[in-house]
Amino acid sequence: MTDRRVPGEVPEGPVDGRDLTGHGVAVRAARAAAKAARKAAGAAKRGGGKVRVAGDSTPLTDVSEADELEPAEVATAAAAPTEDDSKTRLRTVPEATVGRLAIYLRALSSLAEKRTATVSSEGLAQAAGVNSAKLRKDLSYLGSYGTRGVGYDVGILVEQISRVLGLTTHRAVALVGVGNLGHALAGYAGFASRGFELAALFDADPAQIGQQIGDLTVQNVDTVPDVVRAEGVSIGVIATPAEAAQTVCDQLVAAGVTSILNFAPAVLSVPDGVDVRKVDLAVELQILSFHEQRKADGWEDVG
Repeated sequence: MTDRRVPGEVPEGPVDGRDLTGHGVAVRAARAAAKAARKAAGAAKRGGGKVRVAGDSTPLTDVSEADELEPAEVATAAAAPTEDDSKTRLRTVPEATVGRLAIYLRALSSLAEKRTATVSSEGLAQAAGVNSAKLRKDLSYLGSYGTRGVGYDVGILVEQISRVLGLTTHRAVALVGVGNLGHALAGYAGFASRGFELAALFDADPAQIGQQIGDLTVQNVDTVPDVVRAEGVSIGVIATPAEAAQTVCDQLVAAGVTSILNFAPAVLSVPDGVDVRKVDLAVELQILSFHEQRKADGWEDVG
């Protein structure tokens, strides 16, 4: 069976010094690359070996498969990124794309649990709630290739996205604040299933300290520095009242935490090199209230 590798969309940037962003230029570049591939295929046939496409560091397939590639496919293969190129591209992944990659991974994991081997871009886009063009654009940052008529290999795509999101590396998480919300978060099974280890629980309330939640014992917040360092915690979750959030944040950062998920209704000040993601349930409810009011007033839905 012929392996026809196609990308999510036409690659951006130059290929062999030519800009592929314009349609006409893309066609000319594809034809030139196809001609070069045919010449390489002819040479390989005479030598009885494999054929390489310019810019690719691995054999494409055998010679007969190279002859069957469409011009656009050859151009894309010629522009296949090296490992260094991939690292450069990943440094420029937009924040919005990172968020969608996590959604794609959730959809793919569900497919994998159902033993689904492949999925089309349209099928994955529908499962993720985005359009297929946006999905292909997002996956292009991974250098991800689908197979014509088949789609994406679910297992491979799960591995690619997991690697990009850093989920192949151990991530220890500390949770500060085990009130109602914090207690619920501490019992959330999704941490472990998505590659995160909840390593420590903290609170300042004497009534909470010493309480057992799952396999963990709630510790005094004053022990944050020692415990965070001992457990190698890199991500902190803050579920404290607003007035305590900044103090807790400072303690976590001083102990070496470089990423914080903030559930407290407060804006945190952090130094360079520390990332903060804020989850404010009240704000989300207020946004939904706005949409409810708009529907009640008969306003047209403008998306």
